[in-house]
Amino acid sequence: MSNSFQRISITEAKQKMADGPYQLADIRDEQSFNLGHIDTAVHVTNHNLQEFVESTDPDQPLLIYCYHGNSSQSAAQFFVEKDFTQVFSVDGGYEEWKTQTNS
Repeated sequence: MSNSFQRISITEAKQKMADGPYQLADIRDEQSFNLGHIDTAVHVTNHNLQEFVESTDPDQPLLIYCYHGNSSQSAAQFFVEKDFTQVFSVDGGYEEWKTQTNS
């Protein structure tokens, strides 16, 4: 798993979060993030990306989500290239998360 990320379902993401510790990155735009996001998510944008990379443990599981699970795949690949060892793109993104958690 050293050179690629894994796509995981909402259920698998919740399990990883329950198992802890982990980092959760929301890569949607600021307005969407402000309207609602998963509780422990860090809003990662071009403005704080470098700081996030430098301050995040590259060996801790990193779960990335966007709107529907498409953009998060390219973001996940970016983090793999930055030597993060456990990178996961959440299929379905925040929209799917909302439908499965009723939040």
